[in-house]
Order: sequence, then structure tokens, then C-alpha cells
Amino acid sequence: MKALDNFRFQKRIDVLKRKKLAQTKTKIKIEGLLDEDDYGRVVPPENGWKSIHNHADGSFYGLDGWTNNFCNLMENHEVYIDPNDAFAGRWSYFMSRMRSNKWNPDYPYDHLQENIDKYDIISGIGDDAHFAPDYQMGVKLGWQGLLDKIETYRKINTSPEQQKFYKAHERAIKSIQVWIRNHIKAIHQLITLEQDPLLLENLNEMLQVNENILSAPPQTLREACQWIIWYHLASRTYNRDGAGGQIDTLLQPFYEKDLAEGRIDQDKTVYYLACFLINDPIYWQLGGPDKDGNDQTSDISYLILEAGDKINTALNITVRVHDGMEEQLFNRSLHYLIKNKNAWPRFSGDKSLVDGFMKNGFDASTARQRIAVGCNWMSLPGMEYTMNDLVKVNMAKVFEVAYKEMMDNKSLANSTSDLWNRFESHLKLAVETAANGIRHHLKYQKYNEPELILNLLSHGPIEKGLDVADGGAKYYNLAIDGAGLAVVADSLAALEQRIEKENKISWDEINYHIQSNFEEAEGERIRLLMKNSDRYGQGNSLADKWAHKTQLIFSDFVRLECDAKKQHLFIPGLFSWANTVGFGKALGATPNGRKKHEPISHGANPNPGFTADAASLAMASAIARVQPGYGNTAPMQWEVDPSMAKQEHADLIGSIIKAHFKMGGTLINVNIMDKEKVLDAHKDPTKYPELVVRITGFTAYFSMLTPEFRQLVVDRILES
Repeated sequence: MKALDNFRFQKRIDVLKRKKLAQTKTKIKIEGLLDEDDYGRVVPPENGWKSIHNHADGSFYGLDGWTNNFCNLMENHEVYIDPNDAFAGRWSYFMSRMRSNKWNPDYPYDHLQENIDKYDIISGIGDDAHFAPDYQMGVKLGWQGLLDKIETYRKINTSPEQQKFYKAHERAIKSIQVWIRNHIKAIHQLITLEQDPLLLENLNEMLQVNENILSAPPQTLREACQWIIWYHLASRTYNRDGAGGQIDTLLQPFYEKDLAEGRIDQDKTVYYLACFLINDPIYWQLGGPDKDGNDQTSDISYLILEAGDKINTALNITVRVHDGMEEQLFNRSLHYLIKNKNAWPRFSGDKSLVDGFMKNGFDASTARQRIAVGCNWMSLPGMEYTMNDLVKVNMAKVFEVAYKEMMDNKSLANSTSDLWNRFESHLKLAVETAANGIRHHLKYQKYNEPELILNLLSHGPIEKGLDVADGGAKYYNLAIDGAGLAVVADSLAALEQRIEKENKISWDEINYHIQSNFEEAEGERIRLLMKNSDRYGQGNSLADKWAHKTQLIFSDFVRLECDAKKQHLFIPGLFSWANTVGFGKALGATPNGRKKHEPISHGANPNPGFTADAASLAMASAIARVQPGYGNTAPMQWEVDPSMAKQEHADLIGSIIKAHFKMGGTLINVNIMDKEKVLDAHKDPTKYPELVVRITGFTAYFSMLTPEFRQLVVDRILES
């Protein structure tokens, strides 16, 4: 499909972009710097909504606490209408952050705390969402259809607890409808004031759309987009849910119907889609195979990319790469990646994801439906509860525990073999602790933070009268990620090479310099000696072998936690998110030459500076070799200099992406940024308010990040 040259809605889009930048500046001014996704959220008024506690600790928990707060907020939430926008609504409040504690203290996990602290585990206990709703269900049923579904199953599941469950979800939907009605009233008022005839026409159409979908399911493209927006704004408000779906197939029937009936043209479609994308950068997938393996690319796939190009802000669009894909979609994706240099789109590898997920016992048809809708994660929309990207084991900390234990044991000679055995023993215990934390979460989460909104678009909770975390889900595919792989692998390799193979330093000497943080006499020379030993990512090096061995044993330990009786599948991944900073602060100096409190390695990536030549292909090969291989990802974070990312380099970039996936890779995040620009922005972020970077799986405005997080990006780029 040909790109638009004279886009008649460009003026409106430019107004919306300027407004978004202004809102970002306001967030920074009032709320400070935030190391997280760029959200479409606007700052609430100074005397805005206040939460209602139902516990002595001043927080709110359980079905009553969350329902009362959510419904009260929806019915009193500020309205947001912009005459330049095709859609009404923005969100302002993080309900899940408006509590003094995130976990109900009536259900303690003291029995796990010692090991959580010892191994620096992010347990995920009490964390929110991180699985995907089924938007197809939503646009098919609409709000009244969901209410009718509740009424149907209320008559079947009649226990007092189930009746309470249904009443809460009914209240939630009706409160969302109140929020929509409040916007309808506001649109009526704006219509009486608007002087511009084109904007007046837009407001009248916006009014009709919202009146139509207040109860009935959407019938047009604009109605479908607005319905999806209302749902995800409510879900964002409730607990930060950011999962999307297969956006092109979701919207395709509405687009084709509108086109056939003459309601839209290409310009208007792109305008709707641009407004849809700028509303909030939740995660959407494009392309890829349907459940039967047929490519899903259609005209609207290209129009979504075109809309992304028109707004060119923080976006989380993933293009699924598979053998039968339409090559033009891949090429167009590369074109926008290189043209805009704003870290979108991302790319996921279908073959490894499908083959890996099938190893869990699922058929190919089901595996193909598990799509990229999160930071590093895949999900079967509406069908599984996963805790994706919530539970992480800091393997670098586990290594430190094993290393100190060995060095404190004076009765035996030190060796990398002994160190590995100790590391393996502690890693098993760390994974067991993480899995037990998940079990505790599943048992008590309904008393802490029930999934009131995501239950509505999941298959099972309404049918069973059970929260999705409490047996309501169809599948429990529970994620545990390992972090710090390169620190572990490089440390083991450095010790083996410099002590055991080359005799350049003794165990006592390296231990002295690690304890002194490489700062005593000779410290820097020793640090560089260790840092410049074999590195993970160099290809068949000592460190590559240790990395592969570490991944295998971590994955084996995660799989040992699977419980067929409870239908709990534990699935390993390698990912650190932005926890590289926090994990590093809990860690002393390490044998690979890393100083204490410095960030650990990022995800499955080698440590920066691992090789001087052919780094991109070497990294792609290394990360492909350490994939856990059960359908969760070990993403490749790829920093590309603009001098090597011009349109004439598109084939080369595309070849590396495809090569990574052919070798077994699962997900690629790409940053194309000018080093000098990033350094200048690091000194004064206000000079580059539109600069967007992909921190891990998520994108953010560089100006919104703390100096510490900006430094992470700077270091990756300078050493890539």
C-alpha cells in the first residue's frame, strides 16, 4: 500500500503531538523523573481523587476494597476531550500505586523472605496484571453483552462468594459506563462552544460514537477503536495493564466494512489509527500467522504502520516474523525503524516461539495464538495467567552467595568446579523460592488484588465465578526469568582462564581485589586483567560455554517446579527488565571486573564491549544459543549507530534480524540513536523532548528518565 503524501489530518496530528509533549513536561515538573514506560496518562488535578482504605494499614485490599475504589474513581474521574482527537478519554490515576502496601499483610510470606533477600529475588507477590485480555470478546459483546454474560452465569454459580464476585464485576462495568456518560455530557457542552466547522463535525461524530457504544457492541472502525480505548483506560487505571492484542486482525473487519459502505477512506483510517496509537502506547502485534499458519497481513497492517509514522512518538508495536510473512510488511517496518529512529517497531521470531511453546504440550494452532503483547512477553489473549515479567532471579547475586561460601570454606582447595557446584545448589534453591512465591501469590491474590477488569475479557472467570488468579484461568503458564547471565558467565570464565589455565593470579589475590572493589594498589590492573579475559558473546569462548551451561541448569530448575496436578506450568526466560540497576546495587564487585553496585548485564545480552568486530552478528548468535526454548523470550537488545542505519542498510539490518530468528532467537528490540545526540541529551534532556529510547521492551522519553537510567542507555550505546 502506497504511503500518504498529502495527509489532510496532519494539522490535527501535529496539535496532538505538541499536546502530548506538553503533558510529558508537566509530568516531569509535578511528579519528577520516572524510570518506566511512557504512558498516555495525564497528571490529575492537585486536589484530585483520593483512595478509600479498608484496612488498618491505610491501604485497600480484596474484592470489596478494589471494587469500591474503582467504581468511585470511575464515577468521579475527570473528563478529557480534545476536538482534534478522534477519541474521548485519558487516564490519570494509578490505583495500584495509591496504597501504602502492595500486599495484604494478613497473608504474610515470612517463610520465603530470608531466601528472597539472600538471593535478591523479585518475587512478583502482589504484582499486577501481566497477562493479556481478549479484545475480540470485548468488541463482539460490548458493555451490555458483558453484563448479560454476568447475568447468565450468576444464575448458574450460586454460592455466596460467587454472587459477590458477579455483583462486583457488574458494578465495575456500570461505573465505566458512568465515566463514558460523563464524557458524552462534556462533548455536548463542547459542541455548543466550537466555532471551527471541521472540529465541530468531529465532535458530533465523537458524540455519536460514544452514544452508540455505551451499551451496544461497536459496529464501525471508529466505534471499535473507541471501545478498546475505554476498556484499556479503565484497565490501566485499575492496575496498569498494558497488554494489547493482534491489532490488525482485531480491526480488519471493521475497516473493510466501513470501506465497503463508504464511511472511510485511507486518510480518515490513518487519522483514526494515529489517534488510537497516541492515546496510550500499549503493546500491539502486527502480522504473523493465524492459528492455521496463514499470514495475517492485510491493508490495515500497513495503515497501522503509516499511522505510527504520522505520530512518531513512543510506540510498542511488534512485527511477527515468520517464513510465510508478506515481505513487503517486513520491509516497510524496517523503513520506519530507520527513518524515524524512535525504537519502533520491535520484531518477534515466530518459529522459535511456536516450537518452544509446543514443548509445553500445546499444539501448533494454540502456540501460534500466543502473541507479543508485553515488554518481553507473549500471551494467549484471554486464556492464560502468566505473571510475565514479574518474577526474576538475580543469578549474579546467586553467584556471589556461592562464591563467598566457597572462599569462606578454608578446608578445601578452591576451584571453578567447586564454585559451579555451589552455584548450582544455590540456584536451585533460589528458583524453588521464586516458584513458592508464585504459589503463595496464586493462593492469596484474590484477597489482595483481584483482577476485576481483566476478568471481564478472559475465558473462564465469569463462567466459573472465580478470579483469574484463583482458578478462573484456562491455563497457568507461569514465568520465571533469570537475570545477570553475562556477569555469571564472564566471572566463571575469568576465574577459570586467569587462575586455573594461565596461573596469572591466585584465588586469594583475586578475592582480595574483589573485596577491596579493585581500588587498592594494583586493583585497576587486576580488574582489567579479569575484564579482558574470555567474554560471553565472542563465540565458542569459555564464557559462552559457561553461559550455555548456566541457562540450561536454570531452565531445568524452573521446569522442575511444574505441577501437573494443579496444572501449573513454569516457563523459563532470560530477562532483567530495567532491574539491572537495582540488581547491581545489591551486588559487590564480581570476578569479571565489574565494580560493586554497578548495574548487572542486561537480559540475555553480553556485557557491553564484549567484542570489537562484527558485534551485531556475534551478539545475535550468542543470544540465540542461550534461549531457554519453552515459548518465553530471551530478547536481544540491539543498539545501532545511525551511520550504519540508513535506508541503504535496510537489507543488512533485516538480514541480521532474520538470522537471529533462524538461529533460535525470539525477540529483538532495536535502538538507532546518534551517540553525540544521546550524550548531549544526557547532559540536558530538555534540549531533546521528543527523543524516544527503548530501555528494555518498553519505550520512554529520554527526558523522563533519571540520570542513572539515562546512563544505562548511554553506556550501552557507547560500548555497542
